Amino acid sequence: MTALSHRFLKKTAAVLTALTVIILLSAAFIRPAFADSPEEQADRMLAEMSTREKIAQMMVIAMPASGAAEIQKKYQFGGYILFGRDFYRTGKRGMKNLTASIRKESEIPVLIGTDEEGGTVVRASLYSNYRKTRFRSPRQVYKSGGYREITKDTKDKDRFLKSLGLNCNFGPVADVPYSSRDFIYDRAFSTSTGKTKKYVKLAVSQMGKDKVLSVLKHFPGYGGNGDTHNRIIRDKRSLRVFERRDLKPFSAGIKAGTDMIMVSHVKVDAFDRKKPASLSKGVHKYLRNEMGFEGVIITDGLDMSGIRDFTGGDEGKAAVMAVKAGNDMLCVTGNYKTCFKALRNAVKKGEISGKQLDKSVKRILLMKIRRGIIPRIRLDKTDTIVHLTE
Repeated sequence: MTALSHRFLKKTAAVLTALTVIILLSAAFIRPAFADSPEEQADRMLAEMSTREKIAQMMVIAMPASGAAEIQKKYQFGGYILFGRDFYRTGKRGMKNLTASIRKESEIPVLIGTDEEGGTVVRASLYSNYRKTRFRSPRQVYKSGGYREITKDTKDKDRFLKSLGLNCNFGPVADVPYSSRDFIYDRAFSTSTGKTKKYVKLAVSQMGKDKVLSVLKHFPGYGGNGDTHNRIIRDKRSLRVFERRDLKPFSAGIKAGTDMIMVSHVKVDAFDRKKPASLSKGVHKYLRNEMGFEGVIITDGLDMSGIRDFTGGDEGKAAVMAVKAGNDMLCVTGNYKTCFKALRNAVKKGEISGKQLDKSVKRILLMKIRRGIIPRIRLDKTDTIVHLTE
C-alpha cells in the first residue's frame, strides 16, 4: 500500500467515526417537529374560544389615549392601529413599552400596525425623534432608484416598524388614479396599471419575507373618485373598466401572498348600486370567488363619513353590516365599546351566525400563525412534550 493510499484510508476512517458520533449524539437529543399543521393549530385554538373572544379577535381598534394594556386584558382585541397622535404623545422608548405591554396582556398574540405608506401618509417617521427623515412616497423612491430601491425602502420600513414593536403596515396602496388631480394620487404609486402591479408584487413579497403583515388597499380601487373620509362617494364605472385596470394590482398582490385586503367605503355601481363596497356582499363574493382571495378582508375605518353617513352615524350598525357583508376584521377607529356591544347582540339574535364567526376567526388565526405572530406548536418526538417555537 502506498503512503498516499494509507493517508486516504486513515482520513476516511476518521470521517466515518465522526459521522457515527454525530448520529449517536443526535439520537440522544430531542428531535423537534411540528405537532400540527397551521390549519390544525388554528382549529384547535378556535375550538377553545368563546363567542366573546371570537368577536374581539375580529376587531382592530384605534390605540386608546391611555390604559391600552388594561383594555386589552379585558377585551382581548385582535389588533390595534396607531396614528400620528399615538407616536407624538408616546415617544420612541414609550412606544416600545406600550406595544410590549399590549402583547403581554394578549392571550392570543396581537396585530399592531400603522399606515407608514411614505410621502403624505406617515405616522411614526413624521417625527424626528423616531427617524431623522420621513419615509418618501413610493413614487419618489422609484424615481431615485427604480424597483430595486422599492425593495430596499420596504425592508427599511419593515425593520423600522418592528423595532417599535409593530408587526403590520397598512399598505401597500394598490389604487390606480387617472391624474394628479385625483384624491388618491399622492398616495398611489403610478397612473400606470402595469407599474403599480410590479410595485405591489415587490412590496408584498418583501413584507412577507420580513414577517410584517401587508394590507392591500383600497379595494376595488379609488380610481379618480373623491375622499370617503368626508362624504359618500359613488363610482359609476363599469365592471369591464375595473377588470382591465383597477383590479389588476390587487390580483398581483394576491398572487404575491398578501395577508389582508382593505375594502373602501366607495359605492361602486359595478358591484352594488345600494351599499358602499365595505358593506356589500357582492364586493366580497367577487373578491373571494372571482379573484380567489383566501386571506383576511378588513374594512376601512368605521368612523369615516362614507360609511357613517350611510348608516345614520351608527357605528355599531356599520360594524354589524360589515360582518354580515363578509369582512373578517373591522377597523374600528371610533367607539370600540359600541361596536363590540352591537356585534355581541347581533350574534345573540342570530343576525350573525356562529359559522360565519368561525370562518373569519380561523382566517385571522391562520394569518397570524403563518406570519409567526402566533408561535407554531412544536412536538418533541422523544417525550411528546409540547413547546412553542420562537
